[in-house]
Amino acid sequence: MSGQARLMFLVRQDDLGAVGRTAQPILRKLQAKADAAGHIEWEVSVDSTVCRAHQHAAGARKERPYDPGRTPPDGLAAEPDDHALGRSRGGLTTKIHLAVDASFHVLAAVITAGQRADAPVFTEVMDRISVSRIGGGHPRTRPDHVLADRAYSSRQIRAYLRRRQIPHTIPEKRDQARHCMRRGTAGGRPPGFNREMYKRRHKIECRIGLLKQARGVATRFDKLAVRYEATVQLTLIRQAL
Repeated sequence: MSGQARLMFLVRQDDLGAVGRTAQPILRKLQAKADAAGHIEWEVSVDSTVCRAHQHAAGARKERPYDPGRTPPDGLAAEPDDHALGRSRGGLTTKIHLAVDASFHVLAAVITAGQRADAPVFTEVMDRISVSRIGGGHPRTRPDHVLADRAYSSRQIRAYLRRRQIPHTIPEKRDQARHCMRRGTAGGRPPGFNREMYKRRHKIECRIGLLKQARGVATRFDKLAVRYEATVQLTLIRQAL
């Protein structure tokens, strides 16, 4: 049975834990084929979106965060204690952190609780970028350029990108700029910012809108985070084919 045929069989059986384990390698292969064809542009934008969780998504047991008969603990990802559910904007929410290239390919996705800040998850999103090469060799993990909004303006993120030699365009927060100005020369040189380059970040907003056209992504109905992540990956596969 081919990978896609097995995936559709598991969907019919409603085993989203197994779907997640099957979807991940299929996504990797689709990314590798797109990169080999020159369709992936390595100008990567990073952002997140908050998705409402239906009331039926709450209530998964804390002491057994997975069903031994359907979703083993070594599945798609370790099930977090909070099941990636949090409270923000007046209700239960889940947040999807994405890395998207200039051609609207989703290169990485991380699921967290809705109240989680964007900056602490940035390195995890970047570390998940790994596109295999069909001709062999190490997978590509380093973008040519990274775009992000003010939520990612921190010294830790800029140091991480400099350490990996990744050029970036991230606007500085106003309070950070004022703090540096008050310190004078001790505040250091302000980071460079290319306003025209930053305008290209709109592509990740468009890609988020396309992803949330799927009802199961825009509103979370799954109790377990691993199954909701499988729903996201299944949507990405369907949209890529």
